[in-house]
Amino acid sequence: MRRTGADGGGMRERLGSALFTRVAGPDGPENRARIHGTPGPRWFGPDRPIRTVHGDASMFIGGLSALLLQSLHPLAMAAVSAHSGFRGDPWGRLQRTSTFLAVTTYGTAESAQEACDRVRAVHERVRGTTSEGTPYHAADPHLLGWVHVAEVDSFLRAHRRYGARPLSGADYDGYVADAARVATALGVLDPPVDRAGLAERLDAYRSEVRATPEARDAARFLLLNPPVPLVARLPYGVLAANAVSLLPSWAAAELRLPRLPLVDSVCVRPLGCAFTSAVRWAMAPQRARTVEAVA
Repeated sequence: MRRTGADGGGMRERLGSALFTRVAGPDGPENRARIHGTPGPRWFGPDRPIRTVHGDASMFIGGLSALLLQSLHPLAMAAVSAHSGFRGDPWGRLQRTSTFLAVTTYGTAESAQEACDRVRAVHERVRGTTSEGTPYHAADPHLLGWVHVAEVDSFLRAHRRYGARPLSGADYDGYVADAARVATALGVLDPPVDRAGLAERLDAYRSEVRATPEARDAARFLLLNPPVPLVARLPYGVLAANAVSLLPSWAAAELRLPRLPLVDSVCVRPLGCAFTSAVRWAMAPQRARTVEAVA
């Protein structure tokens, strides 16, 4: 019995370490110690909703869903397609994004501001023209606003559906307000600070968003041809199906992603809950190390 438990603990450790390395990169342990262990004031205290949302396994599903939703703005998609290198180095892009989220959510105020300043400097250099001849600039506050609200809406939807401990309505409003603090530092003008404002802002972008050929191509890459080993294809398929399920119905229709309500409720969502539970189980030792870093 004890050996079975030890083997189970070893499997959890291996799975958790592999997941953490994929998401945080080879410098993950060092970054974790620095982010959580450096003393100083933070943008968000331990009781803030953004810490609860961004620390939950539901972010795996919410993150992929956010990428699909963000791709629907032609200017944002053109900038990503031409400048991000997400096809050539998708894991590197994921690791940079996850590190940014960790720094701004849990790091010192100074580190959070520095991270936002670095992203703004990159955005300033990203300019170009879409295949239809429309110019874009990644630092455009209006375009940044779309990226922000699509991300926050996706993370919020994911946590409400798959979060270990769903929050109250007031706390979800608090999450939107917390995220607005980061958005302002990135150059977004007047970001929404509650769920009503978030829904209103998303609706205001509806006339601008549509699925371009580049967006549908990106969706095929993310959902059907992910750069994951064969052994991970099944769990990734569960992740992908739930990311699609999480999208607003109009967004899924734009991307021509099929959704069957009966299959969604009977199969897809329960598998999504099982997936996030498995991720929490595997990542428990990694979370313990985070607590040690804080202590």
